[in-house]
Amino acid sequence: MKLLPSLSVVRAALPAALSAALLTVAGPVLAQVTVTAPWVRATVAQQSSTGAFMQLKSPKPVKLVSVTTPAAGIVEVHEMTMDGQVMRMRAVPALELPADKMVELKPGGYHVMLMDLKGQVKAGDTVPLTLVFEGADQKRETVQVKATVKPLGAAAPAMDEHGGHGGHQH
Repeated sequence: MKLLPSLSVVRAALPAALSAALLTVAGPVLAQVTVTAPWVRATVAQQSSTGAFMQLKSPKPVKLVSVTTPAAGIVEVHEMTMDGQVMRMRAVPALELPADKMVELKPGGYHVMLMDLKGQVKAGDTVPLTLVFEGADQKRETVQVKATVKPLGAAAPAMDEHGGHGGHQH
């Protein structure tokens, strides 16, 4: 009486079983958020804050719940809105990314605020950012990004003073 399958049967079935197991684990867990064109605005000496900007896209609805960097003591996702004639900036607890929709973090809109900088951020440098996204199932995905530092006036429509918060109120 033969109870164990032959070695050739096990060898033939193993790759398919492993692939199925990996798809079961990896498939529903990761949203695979795409980050494009990440950059940080350069600072002047003694400046304690600046902004980071990028485009985010996810095939599933997720939210950006956290950003960290060794370059700053405090990192928050902010939104800018008009309140009458006053531009206001405030931290948001999370930034929603609808499925298959590009969400742009840009000067004058949603952006990542880097505060309590550890030193001057100079044009041409690279700032590492760790972005944490959470899906509806509360599973998290971490994305490591290297953001290029652009000169003070780069792609900043009417917001050059934003890096130091200008006179914006939170």
